Amino acid sequence: MAGAATFDAPFREQLRDLLTWRRDVRRFRRECPPDGTLARLIELACLAPSVGLSQPWRFVIVEDERRRAAVRESFTTCNAEALADYSENRAAHYARLKLAGLDEAPLHLAVFADRATPQGGGLGRRTMPEMAEYSVVAAVHTIWLAARAEGLGMGWVSILDPARVKAILDVPEAWRFIGYFCLGFPEEEHVQRDLERAGWERRRPVSGFVLRR
Repeated sequence: MAGAATFDAPFREQLRDLLTWRRDVRRFRRECPPDGTLARLIELACLAPSVGLSQPWRFVIVEDERRRAAVRESFTTCNAEALADYSENRAAHYARLKLAGLDEAPLHLAVFADRATPQGGGLGRRTMPEMAEYSVVAAVHTIWLAARAEGLGMGWVSILDPARVKAILDVPEAWRFIGYFCLGFPEEEHVQRDLERAGWERRRPVSGFVLRR
C-alpha cells in the first residue's frame, strides 16, 4: 500500500521495551507534569480501536480536592472490606501492599464507558454489548503506554465502589465505571512488577495461557 507506515526492527525492539517497562505505579513524586500532558495523552487514547467506531470512552479529569477526598474515602472503606475477606496470613501480607497512589499522584483520571452512545449505530454490539467496555479498556491501555513513553507512571485503582464514584463525579447514570487512574512521575522504577517484588504473585509463562483446538 502506497504511503503505508513501516516499522523497522529497532522500532519493534523499542516497542517491546515499552511493553516490558509498563507498570501499575503506586508511588509517585509530587511534581506535576507539564501543562497539557493529560489532554495530549487522552488524545492518543482516542486512537484506540472501538467497536463500530463508537468511541464509547468518556474521560473525567478529577481536579476538585473535595471529590478527590471522597474517592480516597471510598478506597479506604473498600480496602478495609477487602482486607477482612482474607485469611490471617494473607491479610497480613495484603496490609503491607501499596495499593493506591491517591495521596501523591498529581493527576487523577476517571474513565467510563457509554453503552448508550448512538455513535457507531450499534454495529458489533447486538450480541456482545460489553464490547463498549472492551473498547474503553483498549483506550486505557493506549494511554498507559503513551504515558510510559513520556516517562510517566499510571496506576489503576480498582478497590472502589463504582456507584459511589459515579455519584462523587456526578456523571450520567448510563455510564459504566471502568477505572480510576493516578498519573505522575514514578518515585522509582523496576523491571520486575511490584506485586512480584512484594511476593504477592509471580508472572507465569505464556505457554500456560494458550490452547490449540
